[in-house]
Amino acid sequence: MDVEILARIQFAFTISFHYIYPPLSIGLGLVMVAMEGMYLKTGNKLYEDMARFYTKIFALIFGIGVATGIVMEFEFGTNWATYSKYVGDVFGSALAAEGIFAFALESGFLGVLLFGWNRVSSKVHFFATVMVTLGSMFSAIWIVVANSWQQTPAGYHIVGSGLEARAEITDFWAMVFNPSSIQRVCHVWIGAFLAGSFLVLSISAWYLIKNKHITFARSSFKIALVIATISGLAQLFAGHKSAEVVAKYQPAKLAALEGHFDSLAVADMYIAGYIDTKNQKTVGLRIPKGLTFLTHNDFTTPIRGLKSFKPEDRPSALNIVFQSYHLMIAVGMLMILLTLYACWLWYKGKLFEKRWLMMVFVWAVLLPQIGNQVGWYAAETGRQPWVVYGLLRTSDALSKAVTANQVLFSLILFMLVYTLLFALFIYLLNKKITHGPYSKGDIDHSPQHKIMAEEIGTL
Repeated sequence: MDVEILARIQFAFTISFHYIYPPLSIGLGLVMVAMEGMYLKTGNKLYEDMARFYTKIFALIFGIGVATGIVMEFEFGTNWATYSKYVGDVFGSALAAEGIFAFALESGFLGVLLFGWNRVSSKVHFFATVMVTLGSMFSAIWIVVANSWQQTPAGYHIVGSGLEARAEITDFWAMVFNPSSIQRVCHVWIGAFLAGSFLVLSISAWYLIKNKHITFARSSFKIALVIATISGLAQLFAGHKSAEVVAKYQPAKLAALEGHFDSLAVADMYIAGYIDTKNQKTVGLRIPKGLTFLTHNDFTTPIRGLKSFKPEDRPSALNIVFQSYHLMIAVGMLMILLTLYACWLWYKGKLFEKRWLMMVFVWAVLLPQIGNQVGWYAAETGRQPWVVYGLLRTSDALSKAVTANQVLFSLILFMLVYTLLFALFIYLLNKKITHGPYSKGDIDHSPQHKIMAEEIGTL
């Protein structure tokens, strides 16, 4: 492999691993806010116990997420020096804003969230939980803004030429509110809400299958189910708005996402299929003129296809773009159907009667992770061959001094280290879940704790 492919694989691997954790922390933070809010409203100790338990899991996720995110910043300098020089002024502003407005807020209240139990009032601790959650959401804003600028650059001008060229900000707020940033931030936030809520659904379902902490698990399941259902339905709207931006500003990506080749013609929407790159056609189950309707709200307006772009300006990995995009949609629809079915059973009073459904929810924790990952793959591979759309090609963004052997060696090391980190994460997560929300030392004989005490057999 050449150095470009290896560098891209390395960055894809490190960011894919890192991207497991920030969505979980954002989504779990929202669930914790709901749980603590219920405690303040009702005074029911059960909700406080939920928040305490999931705070421990949040801390584990947050720690691994911070550690795995540091590596990417070094990769910008080692493997992508030309890119770093080109976008440094733009990214520097966005990442500085993240540090000032997001990470400082999040880390500032994190200590109160983790260690403030029984040291500050319930209202102060709830405020800290809200601030940590908002901090994680603000952090996502600035990261997505920086990435969205690569997709739809705005508020800049180019200084210098050739290898000395670089982008400078001329309008900070135009850079922040570039054509795709708002839609993509909402899309990422909702994906994170799904990741966090499905984690709680999975843990709660596992307790119910094992007949452990029944009252705790049923209550936490219902809270997470409400958040997951609303988020899944909201993602339909957010995803559609994001696709509209792609259609307007990145027509080559839209054509790759749906395997549309004809230069200028009405386009079908594929439910599933594959791209025959040799014959330049797409085969599969499709809705005739569906893409045209979703894009233009009619069945007659033509859409540019891949043949209308020069071969060197088209995404090269067409099937990766196509399959990732359609897998994201399939996973999203599956989550919606699953949560709506669970809500219908809840309405009928039969939610916890179906053991098979609880087993499905245990493993459904993987669905939002898969959706988030393949969604990112579709967005980033669909942008190729540009690293900054229409301005800087990926092949020109590489460091000139780094060699393929150096990148390969570091990639192997990263794989080993990240495999160990993931094994450690799973071990610690399993340990916390197996231990459960209660221990005998947590239980007294007050009326508020009676149900909990019965669950662990201390009465």
